[in-house]
Amino acid sequence: MRKIIFLLFTILAVGQVKADNVRFVAEAADVVVSGDQVRLVFTVNSQDIKDFRAPSIKGFDVLMGPSRSQQSSIQIINGKRTSSSSTAFTYILMAGNPGTYTIPSASVEVDGKKVFSNTLTIKVLPQDQASKGGNSGGGSSSRSQVAGSRITSNDLFITATASKTTVHEQEAILLTYKVYTVVNLRQLYGKMPDLKGFHTQEVELPQQKTFTLEHYKGRNYNTTVWSQYVLFPQQTGKLEIPSITFDGVIAQQTASEDPFDAFFNGVGYVEVKKKITTPKLVINVQPLPAKPAGFSGAVGDFKLASSINATDVKTNDAVTIKLTLTGTGNMKLISTPDIKFPQDFEVYDPKVTDNYKLTSSGLTGTKTFEYLAIPRHAGNFTVPAVEFTYFDLKSNSYKTLKTESYDLKVAKGQGNADQVIADFTNKENVKMLGKDVRFIKLGNTTLRPKGEFFFGTVGYYLCYLIPLLLFIVFAVIYRQKALDNANVAKMKTKKANKVATRRMKLAGKLLAENKKNEFYDEVLKALWGYISDKLSIPASQLSKDNIEAELTNYGVEEALIAEFIGVLNECEYARYAPGDENEAMDKVYSASVEVISKMENSIKH
Repeated sequence: MRKIIFLLFTILAVGQVKADNVRFVAEAADVVVSGDQVRLVFTVNSQDIKDFRAPSIKGFDVLMGPSRSQQSSIQIINGKRTSSSSTAFTYILMAGNPGTYTIPSASVEVDGKKVFSNTLTIKVLPQDQASKGGNSGGGSSSRSQVAGSRITSNDLFITATASKTTVHEQEAILLTYKVYTVVNLRQLYGKMPDLKGFHTQEVELPQQKTFTLEHYKGRNYNTTVWSQYVLFPQQTGKLEIPSITFDGVIAQQTASEDPFDAFFNGVGYVEVKKKITTPKLVINVQPLPAKPAGFSGAVGDFKLASSINATDVKTNDAVTIKLTLTGTGNMKLISTPDIKFPQDFEVYDPKVTDNYKLTSSGLTGTKTFEYLAIPRHAGNFTVPAVEFTYFDLKSNSYKTLKTESYDLKVAKGQGNADQVIADFTNKENVKMLGKDVRFIKLGNTTLRPKGEFFFGTVGYYLCYLIPLLLFIVFAVIYRQKALDNANVAKMKTKKANKVATRRMKLAGKLLAENKKNEFYDEVLKALWGYISDKLSIPASQLSKDNIEAELTNYGVEEALIAEFIGVLNECEYARYAPGDENEAMDKVYSASVEVISKMENSIKH
């Protein structure tokens, strides 16, 4: 009986966990164009479902659906088996009149429990004016570039907008650069210029840009925020944000004029470069009203709190007062508040800790000031309240925040606060490890008369003379080498044998691989190249007749000349002659190596 009850509880618990893990999700595009089709999909991660009920869909015409589909998958990773299944209900809708529409939740029953999907909000944009009268569908109009057409400033541009154009000094401004395009923009390069009169901080945006549809001045564009900056004006008057020139790379379609080529090869793409210039902006910066005494330079909205570590202390004990400034504004440019400690206190520079993030309204977060003071005499003391004055943007007036004052009772003590001060100021103490006691030096010691210097000795002058002599020797050697290298003909003649030897080694590898045509090509290159370099005659001007005449002028024996020309003829003949190829290639290789060696010795002699 107990086993049956336990089994029933287990089945109910598993069913409850399964029902709790059910996910029913609705998905569709966020923005579409009037007349375009949009896919609406309801997906539940289960196949054991029934009683699917679709919501009432307003603002769209249902072209198809719901079509039901199921999917299952099994994965085995490191011996662990996992499975998943899902059911999807798909609608094909056509967007109607422009506007913003909400698609309510759908419902489905899973394991006897009704589950609801999320709601969706879809914005329907008007049709692109450029596509009216032609094919309907504004989604395609966002990429309605005609092959070979000229890209105009209306097809691709970048806007520069400021959240405010009239501000007070030190008031935050959000500067946004936004890309609008109906072409296939592949790359975009641009650099923010140095802004005079502003303290600038860049807002971190994702490196991978996501484009969304937006209706702008009668056309539907793919848009994305390219970059954003928060500016804090440091001067008054009219400050200019100059224009920026971006370099864009666009993939433009190219269609062949030949209809057959266009049919079989399709449409190609070519990269087109275009410069995009942003407009200039002028910011009117108004001065702050007459600044009261003690103004911190803060502009924004702030709150101030304070705390103290102890009010009953002893002499030489550390007293720490912490001020925490919370709010939004130009927190990075705020000056440190001043606490007037009693004269008997030894006061150290405050420690400032920043903990804020950049937002469109400025820097939001906290700024903490820690003050450390050491009472040196016993008695009763008062640390007065701290006043913090800032300019409030909401009321356009100055406001003063005030902390509480602290009464301190200082009793006579014996300790010191050296370690506390070191930790507070974050300075490294001087270390003398193993050197605080110095022992007497033992053994022989070489002494030198006081006043003896290396300057003026023979070694001192040799240190200058020897490098000078070495420099002169190397300069003469390398000058002669440079002159030799400048004589191109001489260098070719000098290196002719090395080049020929290198080519013959390559020919030997081709011989071993039995590559006949490549072998004979390399041997002929070695023979003709060798004679070209040795005689300083371009290979294109060489022939067997002028080779014989030139070698005779060099004093080469007629027998050797005849042997060299014979090797050339044999190489050219053996390439196409029938018979044993390996034997012929071996014979040509040996004869070529031998004749080049003989020729090198004869011409050198």
